[in-house]
Amino acid sequence: MRSTPRPSWLYLLIGVLSYPVLRVVGRLRWQGAERLPKQGGYVLAANHLSNFDPWLVGMPLFPRRYLRFMAKSELFWFPLGPFISACGAFPVRRGQQDQEAVDTALRLCREGNIVVMFPEGTRREKGLRKRREARWRSGAARIALEAGVPLIPAGVHGSGRLLRFGRLRVAFGDPIILDDLVGMAPDEAAHVATERLRTAITELEETIA
Repeated sequence: MRSTPRPSWLYLLIGVLSYPVLRVVGRLRWQGAERLPKQGGYVLAANHLSNFDPWLVGMPLFPRRYLRFMAKSELFWFPLGPFISACGAFPVRRGQQDQEAVDTALRLCREGNIVVMFPEGTRREKGLRKRREARWRSGAARIALEAGVPLIPAGVHGSGRLLRFGRLRVAFGDPIILDDLVGMAPDEAAHVATERLRTAITELEETIA
């Protein structure tokens, strides 16, 4: 089992090119990165404002760690599909019980990857064609519990206003306490963990808003 999987060359290239832009133009700053495990897999769960959120969450860990994240299956068309796959994405069929995506996330966590998830399920704000409302889901907690890895909250601010050149902020919290949920029914444990996660992410957002 590899504790620090290596990113693709494309992942590294995009990181190298975008890091100075985000730091200087976007004024990207972060806090709490010292709370993140240096090795091993875990689930990193954040609020969801923009399609750029995985990019911003990944910068504080670049180039040491490689982030993997679920992306809606509709994005995996040629040539975008191979591109985002090389950048760490794997497909999930939204609105369905996609066991294949869950199994992929479990395997990645157990292999030492960081799996980024957005428990709200969709971006909070979209254009006029928004069809799904953001609603908290328990998938991130379920995967962390089943894989036996930490569940870590993150808050993102400013990613929905990139074109306005607003300040970009990311905050990481302490791992959610899961040890006391051992022995609970899986659904109940996931529900409790998700409520703790929601509270932690909300508090992180307030610190950087």
